[in-house]
Amino acid sequence: MGNLFGKKKATRVTEQDKAVLQLKQQRDKLKQYQKKITFQMDKERQLAKQLLKDGKKEKALLLLKKKRYQDQLLDKTENHICNLERMVQDIEFSQIEMKVIEGLKVGNDCLKKMHEMLSIDEVERIMDETHDAIEYQKQIDELLVGSLTQEDEDAVLAELEAITQGDADLELPEVPGEELPEIPEQGPVREKERVKKKPEQEMLAV
Repeated sequence: MGNLFGKKKATRVTEQDKAVLQLKQQRDKLKQYQKKITFQMDKERQLAKQLLKDGKKEKALLLLKKKRYQDQLLDKTENHICNLERMVQDIEFSQIEMKVIEGLKVGNDCLKKMHEMLSIDEVERIMDETHDAIEYQKQIDELLVGSLTQEDEDAVLAELEAITQGDADLELPEVPGEELPEIPEQGPVREKERVKKKPEQEMLAV
């Protein structure tokens, strides 16, 4: 089926990256050693208390001396950790500075190429031609405006308004001017019905 997602681009590991990794590993080892010494010191301090309770002062004093030496080791370990972390930060910041410098270099190269393609003389020539074209168009506009009468101006505005409206307004059919024929009344029809019914009523009466 093949690789649907494509191959991942391999990340280039620099010497600075390797150095940072080694420094962090050393820092982590020192922190583990620091935790180990701290745990031993707490344990030996509790043991020294118990020895004093048991009346074994000499052994308790020996443990306290050992604890004091371990305190000094902890201070040195803490200093080493701080130095390693500071060095890691310096290297990482230097890498950022290098990227910034590389970006500036690329930008400067692009600007140089653009400046080579378009010199100052070329820019001045284009600006002059643009200015001349604008002035020429102004002269044409002034000539056109001066040659039209007020009637022409009104006609132009009317045509512009007609174009703007477009086909939005629909034309309605004209209303015929002739009058419609009148409808005859129903009076004669009703009179015939009345005359027809009269003989029938007389026959019923006889």
